[in-house]
Formats: sequence, C-alpha cells, structure tokens
Amino acid sequence: MENRLLHTPEGVRDIYNSECERKQVIENKLFNVLKQYGYQAIETPTFEYFDVFSREIGTTASKELFKFFDREGNTLVMRPDFTPSIARSAAKYYHDEDMPVRFGYMGNTFINHLSLQGRLKETTHLGAELIGDDSVDADAEIVALMIRCLKSAGLKEFQVSIGHMDFFKGLIKAADLEEDTEYELRELISNKNHFGIEELLAEHEISEDIKLCLMKTPELFGSIQMLEEAKKMVKNPQSLSALERLEAVYEALKAYGVEDYITFDLGMVSKYKYYTGVILKAYTYGVGEALITGGRYDTLLNHFGKDSAAIGCVLVVNQLLAALSRQKIQVETEHDKVLLVYETETRIEAVEKATVMRNEGRKVTMLLKKKEWSKEDCLSYARRNHFASIISMDKDGTGKEELV
Repeated sequence: MENRLLHTPEGVRDIYNSECERKQVIENKLFNVLKQYGYQAIETPTFEYFDVFSREIGTTASKELFKFFDREGNTLVMRPDFTPSIARSAAKYYHDEDMPVRFGYMGNTFINHLSLQGRLKETTHLGAELIGDDSVDADAEIVALMIRCLKSAGLKEFQVSIGHMDFFKGLIKAADLEEDTEYELRELISNKNHFGIEELLAEHEISEDIKLCLMKTPELFGSIQMLEEAKKMVKNPQSLSALERLEAVYEALKAYGVEDYITFDLGMVSKYKYYTGVILKAYTYGVGEALITGGRYDTLLNHFGKDSAAIGCVLVVNQLLAALSRQKIQVETEHDKVLLVYETETRIEAVEKATVMRNEGRKVTMLLKKKEWSKEDCLSYARRNHFASIISMDKDGTGKEELV
C-alpha cells in the first residue's frame, strides 16, 4: 500500500541534494547583484492580514489565496506576492522618508493554482523594489538590474519586453468602457485573442478609430521603431504620454548598454491592478512562463498611508533554474567537500584532522565506518553525494587524501 506520508501535496515539491545546492548557488549570486546596486535586505512575514492582498489593492484573486484564521478570527493569507508586503513595510517604517529607498528580498510565495494548470503552488522569488523615485532613470535601473541578474546566473539568450499600462488605460478611457468590460478585455488582449476582442468590442458603441486601436493592440510589439508606428494610431494624451515614457526609458537603458535585450509590447497588460506605468516581463527559451515580471506602482503605497511612487521586479528562481537546465548551462557548485572515513580506534586523530581542515576553510564530513562496508562502498557513497575527495584513516591515525 502506498504510504501517503512520503508524498508532498499537489503543487509543492522537495528540493534536495545537488539540485538544492545549485539553487542556493544561484540565489547567492542573484542577491549579490542586488547588493551591488545598493538594495538593502528586507524580510516580510510569510503570512499577512487578508486586507494586504485584497481586491481593492488589486493583487491575486481571492480564490487563489491560501487563507486561514488566527485565534481572534482574523483572516490571514499566505503571501502570493511580495510587493504589497514591501509597500506596507515601507509605509510603516519609512513613512517620513522623502528620498529613495531600495529593498531587496528573497523568499517563497504561495498561490493556489488550479490543479489542471500543472504549476507549482510554492515558488521562490527574488525581487527588488525602488520606492520614492518616479523618474525614467528609476525605470531603467530596475530593468538593467534584472538583466544583470540573468547574466550573472549564466543566461545568455533572453529578451525583456516592456510595456506601459497607460497605453491601454488611455484607450479604455477614450472608449468609455466599464470596469468589468475593461477586465475582460485585458484578459483577451493579454492572451492575444483577436476573435474574442472583436466580439467583445462589437457589443459596445465605440468609435471606429478607437476600436481599431484596441483590436491592433495585441500586435503592437517589437523594436523601438514600433513605438513610432503606435504614435500615429492613437490620439488620446494618456496613451501618447505612455509611448513617450517608453522612448525615454529606452534612451536611459542605452547608458547601461543593454538595449539589445529590449523589445516593447503594448499588448502587455498585467493582471495586478496596482500597476500604473511601465511594466515588464523577461523570457527565454525552454520555459513557457516569464522569468521576470514587474512594473511601476505609484499608487499602491497610498493604501497604507504613504504617498510615494515606486517600481519593482521579481525574478522567479524556479523558472530560472529550469531554463538553465534545459539550455544545458552548468551552475558551478562547490567541489571541495571532503569525506573523512574513520573507525572507532582512530576517532581522536580523525576529529583532530577534521578540525584542522575546517579551520583552514575546508568542508569535511566525518563517516564512522562499519565493519561490513568495503572501501568501494565508501567510494560509491562519496560519489553519490558529490564529494571531491576522500580520506580513509589508517590504523596509525594517518590518512592520504584521494580524489573521488
């Protein structure tokens, strides 16, 4: 009979041995990049009050949240997203700060996806949030930072797509569509469902020029030249201002020398309602979902009592590791682990030798040898557990280090 206790619930998994080591190596590399850019570490709780992630704030749908109650009957949720938590913290601890603050974080998020989607319900996120700066330079810094993270992990072929929420919102305002219709249209455009868009727009009285713009929005992606073409299509100030902002961000990104990684996608519309300006996603081959998502959220902190602009991004570590694996990019892990095999009679000498080596910075695992284990058994154990070398203590308390 299958032992259910040995299995994890659907949507979560164990990460162990060499895979876990590779994950830790990548996490350390990524976080070092954040520190190089001046982002200070922050940790927020794994669960928060439900209101932090409520519909008004515009985060994950309620049905996708892991919800439970505390002793007082308050509804709590496992965090599905870091950004509202960071916004809450910034409003609480930096309420009177009127100059930029940079936060970097890493941790797991929890979203109760439908089982049929086959997606993990627990994923590791690394993110950066730049609060208190509404400039084009802040937009460019976040984009450049994320590109640096991907390159530091060893990824070479990837693309960052940049959009702007106000391009879509300007068209919605000009079309005078209600919120429910806007949400439905947002989903259709995001999925590039041309027939669905046409059918939905046919149900509303909208001028032909605006209808044409909305129908063409999913096709508006490509290089910087595409933005000029989009300018000829739209007339409303909000959409035009969004296009000008994207052009300015591109100019700022040239200073970082990363423009070759940049494309633009005006059909990119996030499901998170709190995004207000520039939004972005990064993709590579081998994985279907975005490695990085993010954008500007200049009104989110208002919900927590602080009036401040902000922009941030999150990198999904699990997706990055999958991409590295499928592209056969090696993650360099440490190869200096030593297995020290000893018997009871040589315990004192073995502990002394291990202590000296550890003081020198070596990584030493001690293994008390059983009588039934042969030398080959110990070597096989060392190989299975990725030791670089092995020391077998002799009867006289000495031992020679050998490569595995």
